[in-house]
Amino acid sequence: MNQILQELTKAEIAKKTASSTFKIVLYIVLYVAVAAATQWLFNDLLPTFEVNIRDYIGYIQILLAVGFGYMIVNGIAVFFYWTMRAKYEHATSAAIRNIIKIIGIGALVAAIAGGVAGGAAGVALGGFIGMVIGFASQQVLGQAIAGLFLLLVRPVRIGDHVILGGEEGIVEDVSTLFTVIMKQDGVKVLIPNNTILGGKIYVKPKI
Repeated sequence: MNQILQELTKAEIAKKTASSTFKIVLYIVLYVAVAAATQWLFNDLLPTFEVNIRDYIGYIQILLAVGFGYMIVNGIAVFFYWTMRAKYEHATSAAIRNIIKIIGIGALVAAIAGGVAGGAAGVALGGFIGMVIGFASQQVLGQAIAGLFLLLVRPVRIGDHVILGGEEGIVEDVSTLFTVIMKQDGVKVLIPNNTILGGKIYVKPKI
Protein backbone atom coordinates (compact mmCIF):
# COMPACT_ATOMS: atom_id res chain seq x y z
CA MET A 1 0.00 0.00 0.00
CA ASN A 2 2.78 2.43 0.95
CA GLN A 3 4.62 1.71 -2.29
CA ILE A 4 1.50 2.52 -4.29
CA LEU A 5 1.11 5.82 -2.43
CA GLN A 6 4.77 6.67 -2.97
CA GLU A 7 4.40 6.18 -6.73
CA LEU A 8 1.50 8.61 -7.14
CA THR A 9 2.20 11.41 -9.59
CA LYS A 10 1.58 15.10 -8.88
CA ALA A 11 -1.39 15.03 -11.25
CA GLU A 12 -2.96 12.13 -9.36
CA ILE A 13 -2.39 13.87 -6.03
CA ALA A 14 -3.95 17.07 -7.39
CA LYS A 15 -6.94 15.06 -8.61
CA LYS A 16 -7.44 13.42 -5.22
CA THR A 17 -7.07 16.79 -3.46
CA ALA A 18 -9.79 18.26 -5.69
CA SER A 19 -11.95 15.19 -5.07
CA SER A 20 -11.62 15.55 -1.29
CA THR A 21 -12.51 19.26 -1.55
CA PHE A 22 -15.63 18.39 -3.56
CA LYS A 23 -16.66 15.83 -0.95
CA ILE A 24 -16.35 18.36 1.87
CA VAL A 25 -18.57 20.84 0.02
CA LEU A 26 -21.00 18.04 -0.86
CA TYR A 27 -21.27 16.89 2.77
CA ILE A 28 -21.95 20.45 3.95
CA VAL A 29 -24.62 21.03 1.29
CA LEU A 30 -26.25 17.66 2.02
CA TYR A 31 -26.28 18.36 5.75
CA VAL A 32 -27.96 21.75 5.29
CA ALA A 33 -30.50 20.26 2.86
CA VAL A 34 -31.32 17.23 5.02
CA ALA A 35 -31.56 19.35 8.19
CA ALA A 36 -33.91 21.80 6.47
CA ALA A 37 -36.00 18.96 5.02
CA THR A 38 -36.24 17.32 8.44
CA GLN A 39 -37.34 20.61 10.00
CA TRP A 40 -40.06 21.05 7.37
CA LEU A 41 -41.17 17.42 7.68
CA PHE A 42 -41.60 17.51 11.47
CA ASN A 43 -42.98 21.05 11.78
CA ASP A 44 -45.12 21.48 8.66
CA LEU A 45 -45.90 18.27 6.78
CA LEU A 46 -46.55 15.66 9.47
CA PRO A 47 -48.85 17.90 11.58
CA THR A 48 -51.18 18.17 8.57
CA PHE A 49 -51.72 14.41 8.89
CA GLU A 50 -52.26 14.82 12.65
CA VAL A 51 -48.87 13.28 13.38
CA ASN A 52 -47.23 15.38 16.05
CA ILE A 53 -43.69 14.21 16.84
CA ARG A 54 -42.04 17.61 17.09
CA ASP A 55 -40.59 16.66 20.47
CA TYR A 56 -38.25 14.22 18.72
CA ILE A 57 -36.85 16.63 16.16
CA GLY A 58 -34.00 17.60 18.49
CA TYR A 59 -32.79 14.02 18.65
CA ILE A 60 -32.94 13.71 14.87
CA GLN A 61 -30.95 16.93 14.45
CA ILE A 62 -28.30 15.66 16.89
CA LEU A 63 -27.97 12.40 14.94
CA LEU A 64 -27.65 14.35 11.69
CA ALA A 65 -25.04 16.65 13.20
CA VAL A 66 -23.01 13.69 14.49
CA GLY A 67 -23.22 11.74 11.22
CA PHE A 68 -22.55 14.59 8.79
CA GLY A 69 -20.13 16.25 11.23
CA TYR A 70 -17.96 13.15 11.29
CA MET A 71 -17.99 12.91 7.49
CA ILE A 72 -17.03 16.59 7.21
CA VAL A 73 -14.20 16.23 9.76
CA ASN A 74 -12.96 13.11 8.00
CA GLY A 75 -13.16 14.89 4.65
CA ILE A 76 -11.10 17.81 5.97
CA ALA A 77 -8.52 15.38 7.39
CA VAL A 78 -8.30 13.60 4.01
CA PHE A 79 -7.94 16.99 2.28
CA PHE A 80 -4.96 17.84 4.50
CA TYR A 81 -3.52 14.39 3.79
CA TRP A 82 -3.53 14.86 0.02
CA THR A 83 -2.35 18.46 0.32
CA MET A 84 0.68 17.31 2.31
CA ARG A 85 1.31 14.37 -0.06
CA ALA A 86 2.52 16.88 -2.65
CA LYS A 87 5.60 17.52 -0.45
CA TYR A 88 5.85 14.65 2.03
CA GLU A 89 5.61 10.88 1.98
CA HIS A 90 2.67 8.79 3.18
CA ALA A 91 3.74 8.41 6.83
CA THR A 92 4.14 12.16 7.43
CA SER A 93 0.90 13.01 5.64
CA ALA A 94 -0.97 10.29 7.55
CA ALA A 95 0.30 11.71 10.84
CA ILE A 96 -1.07 15.14 9.96
CA ARG A 97 -4.38 13.57 8.88
CA ASN A 98 -4.73 11.75 12.20
CA ILE A 99 -3.98 14.88 14.23
CA ILE A 100 -6.56 16.89 12.28
CA LYS A 101 -9.13 14.13 12.80
CA ILE A 102 -8.52 13.94 16.57
CA ILE A 103 -8.83 17.72 16.96
CA GLY A 104 -11.86 17.85 14.66
CA ILE A 105 -13.79 15.11 16.46
CA GLY A 106 -13.10 16.76 19.83
CA ALA A 107 -14.34 20.12 18.52
CA LEU A 108 -17.40 18.44 16.98
CA VAL A 109 -18.42 16.76 20.24
CA ALA A 110 -17.93 20.00 22.21
CA ALA A 111 -19.91 22.03 19.67
CA ILE A 112 -22.83 19.58 19.60
CA ALA A 113 -22.95 19.41 23.40
CA GLY A 114 -22.93 23.19 23.62
CA GLY A 115 -25.65 23.48 20.98
CA VAL A 116 -27.89 21.00 22.78
CA ALA A 117 -27.68 22.90 26.07
CA GLY A 118 -28.11 26.29 24.38
CA GLY A 119 -27.34 29.80 25.59
CA ALA A 120 -24.72 30.56 28.21
CA ALA A 121 -25.14 27.07 29.65
CA GLY A 122 -24.35 25.63 26.22
CA VAL A 123 -21.18 27.68 25.94
CA ALA A 124 -20.09 26.59 29.41
CA LEU A 125 -20.96 22.94 28.75
CA GLY A 126 -19.25 22.94 25.37
CA GLY A 127 -16.12 24.49 26.90
CA PHE A 128 -16.14 21.98 29.76
CA ILE A 129 -16.53 18.98 27.43
CA GLY A 130 -13.81 20.40 25.22
CA MET A 131 -11.48 20.55 28.22
CA VAL A 132 -12.38 16.99 29.23
CA ILE A 133 -11.72 15.70 25.72
CA GLY A 134 -8.48 17.69 25.61
CA PHE A 135 -7.20 16.17 28.85
CA ALA A 136 -8.36 12.69 27.83
CA SER A 137 -6.61 12.85 24.46
CA GLN A 138 -3.58 14.79 25.68
CA GLN A 139 -1.26 11.79 25.69
CA VAL A 140 -2.47 10.46 22.35
CA LEU A 141 -2.30 13.88 20.74
CA GLY A 142 1.13 14.46 22.26
CA GLN A 143 2.37 11.20 20.79
CA ALA A 144 0.85 12.05 17.40
CA ILE A 145 2.52 15.48 17.33
CA ALA A 146 5.80 13.90 18.46
CA GLY A 147 5.45 11.36 15.65
CA LEU A 148 4.89 14.18 13.19
CA PHE A 149 8.09 15.91 14.33
CA LEU A 150 10.00 12.62 14.01
CA LEU A 151 8.71 12.18 10.47
CA LEU A 152 9.60 15.75 9.51
CA VAL A 153 13.00 16.04 11.23
CA ARG A 154 14.01 12.42 10.55
CA PRO A 155 16.50 11.76 13.37
CA VAL A 156 16.01 8.04 12.69
CA ARG A 157 15.03 6.23 9.51
CA ILE A 158 13.74 2.77 8.72
CA GLY A 159 16.67 0.37 8.72
CA ASP A 160 18.81 2.39 11.18
CA HIS A 161 20.48 0.56 14.07
CA VAL A 162 19.43 2.64 17.07
CA ILE A 163 19.10 2.80 20.83
CA LEU A 164 15.77 4.42 21.77
CA GLY A 165 14.20 4.50 25.21
CA GLY A 166 16.80 2.08 26.48
CA GLU A 167 16.02 -0.44 23.70
CA GLU A 168 18.48 -1.39 20.96
CA GLY A 169 17.48 -2.71 17.57
CA ILE A 170 16.67 -1.97 13.93
CA VAL A 171 13.98 0.59 13.12
CA GLU A 172 11.13 -1.16 11.30
CA ASP A 173 8.56 1.62 11.19
CA VAL A 174 7.92 5.20 12.33
CA SER A 175 4.16 5.70 12.65
CA THR A 176 1.95 8.39 14.11
CA LEU A 177 2.04 7.09 17.69
CA PHE A 178 4.90 4.60 17.91
CA THR A 179 8.34 3.87 16.53
CA VAL A 180 8.82 0.13 16.03
CA ILE A 181 12.23 -1.48 16.45
CA MET A 182 13.24 -5.12 16.11
CA LYS A 183 15.71 -6.34 18.73
CA GLN A 184 18.42 -8.93 18.03
CA ASP A 185 16.43 -11.64 19.84
CA GLY A 186 13.47 -11.11 17.50
CA VAL A 187 11.35 -9.17 19.98
CA LYS A 188 9.46 -6.27 18.43
CA VAL A 189 9.28 -3.15 20.63
CA LEU A 190 6.80 -0.28 20.17
CA ILE A 191 8.23 2.91 21.67
CA PRO A 192 5.90 5.93 22.21
CA ASN A 193 7.09 8.83 20.08
CA ASN A 194 6.83 11.42 22.86
CA THR A 195 9.35 9.45 24.96
CA ILE A 196 11.77 9.42 22.01
CA LEU A 197 11.75 13.21 21.64
CA GLY A 198 12.23 13.58 25.39
CA GLY A 199 15.25 11.28 25.55
CA LYS A 200 18.59 10.56 23.92
CA ILE A 201 18.71 9.02 20.46
CA TYR A 202 21.67 6.81 19.53
CA VAL A 203 22.13 5.94 15.86
CA LYS A 204 24.91 3.43 15.27
CA PRO A 205 26.96 3.72 12.08
CA LYS A 206 26.20 1.23 9.33
CA ILE A 207 28.90 -1.32 8.74
